[in-house]
Amino acid sequence: MAILVLGLGPGDSKYLTREAWQALQEARELYVRTRRHPTVQELPAHLEIHDFDHIYEREASFDAVYETIAREVIALGQRPEGVIYAVPGHPMVGESSVQRILNLARDLDLPVRVVEGLSFVDSALTLLGADALPGLQISDAMEIAAQCHPALNPDRPALIAQLYGQHIASEVKLTLMNQYPDDHPVTLIWSAGTGQARQKSVPLYQLDSEDIDHLTALYVPPLPRPGGMETFQDTIAHLRAPDGCPWDREQTHLSLRSCLLEETYEVLHALDEENMDELREELGDLLLQIVLHAQIATEEGYFKFPDIIEHIDSKIKRRHPHVFGEVSFSGTDEVLYNWEEIKRNERGQDDHHDILSGVPTALPALALADSYQRRVVRVGFDWPNIEGVMDKVMEELEELRRAPDKETQAREMGDLLFALVNYARWLDIDAEGALREANARFARRFSAMERLAHERGAKLEELSLEEQEALWQEVKQKE
Repeated sequence: MAILVLGLGPGDSKYLTREAWQALQEARELYVRTRRHPTVQELPAHLEIHDFDHIYEREASFDAVYETIAREVIALGQRPEGVIYAVPGHPMVGESSVQRILNLARDLDLPVRVVEGLSFVDSALTLLGADALPGLQISDAMEIAAQCHPALNPDRPALIAQLYGQHIASEVKLTLMNQYPDDHPVTLIWSAGTGQARQKSVPLYQLDSEDIDHLTALYVPPLPRPGGMETFQDTIAHLRAPDGCPWDREQTHLSLRSCLLEETYEVLHALDEENMDELREELGDLLLQIVLHAQIATEEGYFKFPDIIEHIDSKIKRRHPHVFGEVSFSGTDEVLYNWEEIKRNERGQDDHHDILSGVPTALPALALADSYQRRVVRVGFDWPNIEGVMDKVMEELEELRRAPDKETQAREMGDLLFALVNYARWLDIDAEGALREANARFARRFSAMERLAHERGAKLEELSLEEQEALWQEVKQKE
């Protein structure tokens, strides 16, 4: 025997396995990860028990704690007598130190035997009266607390272990609230597998107002209605399946192009209107197009949805070293400059790379002009102040006024619009969005003019220009 890793069960000594009890009876000394476990007090009296609790007080993080414990256990296992290392629950359920021990021992060709134990999961499910098979997810509270969005499928139940205390519970709550409603019912579980086991259901927002200790776990039931990406992907795959919808099955990447463009503009309209209910619906319609394209690519063997996520996730992290790395910048200008440098390195391009080559030319004209201008600014090609930009607008306006023929007028009109887009950028205004809003404003006001004229028994086309202007000003005043 070099290293024997033994599971102490969830908390009551009656849950120790026969194999574990026999090993403890035959041993002279035992190393436990922590004495803060009820079973430790009920172990055979002849055992000389050592613990690693002092490491928790010495190290700055749990990672450091478990790494230190693992290395000490490995050192003890290299003694002639080896070592018995005991952990709460099952050694292979939520025990980071055990995983580290197994990895280190494998490198050293050091034998390790695992004596199984009943895990907290078994006792928690018994207390809840729940079955693990309908997709139960098991996660660690520290991992959830470190995330900004929980890596959980909200359409499946989740069991979160080792809340430890109020601070961790608060961080877990904030992460979960990025996916679940604030009042989503969750169940706190205390001391599962002991005589003091109990549970209590509370709204998610009240999670950290309850007493939390090292034997507290959290059960998160699925959302009442489907809300997970996996569920939606299954829906779309079903539409494309042999028993699915004939129309959806006939679609190709090319046939869906107009749908993708239309849904994108519907999203833009919702944004222009600042209508959050409409935005929620239109984002769903746009997501449908994305998932449809991904499903078609899956069926044709080109790529799968996880490939899309992996590519964009790694790219975002790579291009944000100031967020996901150790680089620091003083402001947005430095961030944008570094963004271009990273992109250039990714493509293996030299300093003569065409910086505008990545801008999609299918963009609407105003949006394309804005994209071009924002790209070149990243390499310093910009006016020194807004006065120069305004002067350029006036210069282009004068050149348009003096243009001698239609061809020259068209060219100068384009230059003027391009200069106006640049002026809008300096004012931090989205030119494309501003024009869409102006279009919507004009249509709304003109329709109001028509209604007003009709209410007064007149036809708009029969009114003089002065009368129409008066109606227009009246409508504007009412707005």
